[in-house]
Amino acid sequence: MDINDLRGMATALILLAFIGLCVWAYSKKRKKTFDEAANLPFADEDQDQPSKREESDND
Repeated sequence: MDINDLRGMATALILLAFIGLCVWAYSKKRKKTFDEAANLPFADEDQDQPSKREESDND
């Protein structure tokens, strides 16, 4: 066994890991969790922005 065999096995291992990651990410079982995570930045949008009353009080 030489270095090229090791490189070939490492490439095959990384390819299998990539395919496994893609299957995991696009599985229907994970869709709900990913949709919830995608909407997290919008969940507290009203809390981050000051109201118009607060803006006029600061002026």
